[in-house]
Amino acid sequence: RTSVTSRYEMVYRGTTAQEEAALAAATAREADAALHPLQKPSMGSLTMYVVPETSSLLPQGTVVYVGRHRSALLRAGGSLAALQARLRQVTQLMSFTAASVAAALSDRAPDGRLSPDARRSLKSSLGYEITFSLLNPDPKSHAVDWDIEGAVNRFVKPVLDKLSLVANFSVDSQILYYAVLGVTPRYDKESSSFLLSTHSLPHVINPVEARLGSSAASLYPVLNFLLYVPERSHSPLYIQDKDGAPVSTNAFHSPRWGGIMVYNIEAPASPQTSLPLHVDVDMARVMEVFLAQLRLLFGLSREEVPAEFLLERPGNEGLADWELDHLLWAHTVENIATVSTTLTSLAQLLDKIGNIVIKDDVASEVYRAVASVQSAVAKLGMGHLHSAFQASKEAVTSSERAFFDPSLLHLLYFPDDQKFAIYIPLFLPMAVPILLSLAKIVRETRQRKKEPTKMD
Repeated sequence: RTSVTSRYEMVYRGTTAQEEAALAAATAREADAALHPLQKPSMGSLTMYVVPETSSLLPQGTVVYVGRHRSALLRAGGSLAALQARLRQVTQLMSFTAASVAAALSDRAPDGRLSPDARRSLKSSLGYEITFSLLNPDPKSHAVDWDIEGAVNRFVKPVLDKLSLVANFSVDSQILYYAVLGVTPRYDKESSSFLLSTHSLPHVINPVEARLGSSAASLYPVLNFLLYVPERSHSPLYIQDKDGAPVSTNAFHSPRWGGIMVYNIEAPASPQTSLPLHVDVDMARVMEVFLAQLRLLFGLSREEVPAEFLLERPGNEGLADWELDHLLWAHTVENIATVSTTLTSLAQLLDKIGNIVIKDDVASEVYRAVASVQSAVAKLGMGHLHSAFQASKEAVTSSERAFFDPSLLHLLYFPDDQKFAIYIPLFLPMAVPILLSLAKIVRETRQRKKEPTKMD
């Protein structure tokens, strides 16, 4: 029932001498790297440079280059109206669109109104816990060694450092022995390998999740990334897609849960090789898959773009600056909707229980949540993305504190009908003889008044 309107403010200017020198680079990637120190755009803003149509900066056939930061290069061509339409197209690609709004509010939309892909990304949270698990179901045959600490510092930490603006992250790892998938793969004679079909993948997660034990005591959503080394009797193991072709990464992900990658080990050349076979995991290949799954979980999958658009890879940081803005926009809108839902539920609860006691600290948290969410909406409307996101986080924290305050536990307060049901069985047995005695006293008093008094 709520409409979200996106509004763009465009300002045109000429390039400076330093920007002209940066645009004289040999490639678009070098120009983007040289332009980045010259820019001081705030979060949520973009800088687009229009280069001449004859410029060799962009590759042949490329009209738009989107870099790692909050900037893009456009080749001039055609009329001014065509250029303006292209600028609007690039702006929508790099910023918040109606589809992004729908995905952020997917949990509040009726079923059937949105596509299944809109519900794939994680819900906004103040923190996330990431767990890397190595599953070795056959430790007698495979002694698997993985440098998870070095891989996290090298590949995961740069991504989480950039995502630290969005939420707090904690990372842990574990090795589980004798942990099987719970699904028996099918043997294929032609390829002499074992296959996991698409319809059997949902049955893999539940047996494995029962062994993880990471989400039981967690306050925040847990992202599970599992590296599964097949047992010797089911090796090599490959995952098939819907068409029956093998998946290139040999991995799959589950929305809002995590991902699983199957890591096959080459069979020893000699059958007389002593067991267990020592295996060193190629962490670069594994982390490349896990980081791609992490992007999918946060809704950062690259959208389909025209053929003449060139999007630079995010590199070691895992996501571009404009993608981080995209994430902050989505989480800000979702936080505002969450606060609205929480406060509405709290108001309905207080209306139902008439004798509930609301303490001053609970009332102050409600007032603080309302003020913060109003501030977030105002700052979001002005384009102040970072301050709007911070205000929305404060609103979520205050609303959750008010809603889950122990003094508002509804079991502490009874409706009137429940009070009668509880106290009548206790007081009725005592009240009957008392009432009968009072009635007898009243009758005797009335009889005395009616009797004539004797006069001597």
